[in-house]
Amino acid sequence: MRSHSLPDSWNLDQILDDLNAHGFAIINQAYPDQYRAQVSQECSHHMDEFREAGIQNGVVSNIRSDHILWINDQLPIAQQHIETLTLFSQSLNQAFYLGIKEVEAHFARYNLGEFYALHRDNPQQKNDRIISTVYYLHPEWQEDWGGQLRLQDKNEKWHIVNPEPNRLVIFQSDLLHEVLISKQQRLSITAWLRSGNSIWV
Repeated sequence: MRSHSLPDSWNLDQILDDLNAHGFAIINQAYPDQYRAQVSQECSHHMDEFREAGIQNGVVSNIRSDHILWINDQLPIAQQHIETLTLFSQSLNQAFYLGIKEVEAHFARYNLGEFYALHRDNPQQKNDRIISTVYYLHPEWQEDWGGQLRLQDKNEKWHIVNPEPNRLVIFQSDLLHEVLISKQQRLSITAWLRSGNSIWV
């Protein structure tokens, strides 16, 4: 899927308009489905390397129960998504003067009954996360399987976003959001477009 331009499915003008008006944007069929399948397979091959995201520095958090694996050069297929987001960051910087310098990302796995309670990715501007993204990897999803992203937009209106396969959700990191309880295994790449150095938590 390597390319020096954004995928054809990314309507950049619409994405920028949605981010400006609402603070979030959705891209359906973000990549060719062959890529989604390849990156999903790469994720599955490394399942035994995931760790509990609810444990930070040995302290158990009760607001989340998912499992994560940070993405680096050892995961070359997922790294292509990071490269695309890096290219996309240039357009965001030109449009909104955000000063994005880098992208950090991890695979996220929600098993049966797992969730992430209401939070902000950049609470009180305490880190350098500016834009958050979630890219859904699973091959299928039904509405009664849960796992939706519940998001409050910049106008304080609430939205429920289904984790449709090959869907990419882009939103301001300071917006309130949560992941509702999942009833099936839910796979994604969560990435943050940042204005500073990686914190790798």
